[in-house]
Amino acid sequence: MLVKTKHFGEVDLDENKIIIFENGILGFEDLKKYTILYDNEDGKKPGISWLQSLEEPSLAIPVMSPFIIKEDYNPEVEDELLKPLGEMTEEDLVVLVSVTVPTDITKISANLKAPFIINAETKKGTQIIVENQDYEVKYYFYDILQTLKEAKEGE
Repeated sequence: MLVKTKHFGEVDLDENKIIIFENGILGFEDLKKYTILYDNEDGKKPGISWLQSLEEPSLAIPVMSPFIIKEDYNPEVEDELLKPLGEMTEEDLVVLVSVTVPTDITKISANLKAPFIINAETKKGTQIIVENQDYEVKYYFYDILQTLKEAKEGE
């Protein structure tokens, strides 16, 4: 299936890579079909990928695993909110958070308050607002990335 995107051109997408957000996502409730694209050519999974709308070519949200920048990330979520995704095991659970990359890279932030929860088996997703009061909409993590980079260089 050929998908038109603003940022990646035409992408040949395997239909089993389509994720359905039955309620859409915050601010885009009418858009239901998405996929995850990786902006690299070496085949390695990058730190940041893109949640690409299949219905609106210009909508591509940078996303990442929250565990890269906050290992103890453990959002409190009502089980009722996850029921529409189907039966989930730990292997099927994918948690992503949106990333904001401003001109001043030191102000890069992730939205830990409204993660995307995806069941990789059923290909269904939802965006939720977590109950934890300690998770911020703008969690700045530039310093964490610098520490990770230095640790990796030291190996």
